[in-house]
Amino acid sequence: MENVAVVTLVLAGLIIAAAALGLIRDIGHLVAVVRTLDALIGGVDVIAEKTSTVPASVDAVNGMLAPVREFAEGI
Repeated sequence: MENVAVVTLVLAGLIIAAAALGLIRDIGHLVAVVRTLDALIGGVDVIAEKTSTVPASVDAVNGMLAPVREFAEGI
């Protein structure tokens, strides 16, 4: 092989290796993002579970305040 061919192959190998390293790093970052999003979704589920009683409570409070509303509208 000529020297030019060897240099070309070495440079091509280096470029491919650099691209592969970059892609591997991207995969690592995406895995970290997935883990963070899984934790976030878990936290959102907990908040939704703890606040699920709010609509029922609001309806109950509005029902108890009906006489007050009627009195205020009568004034």
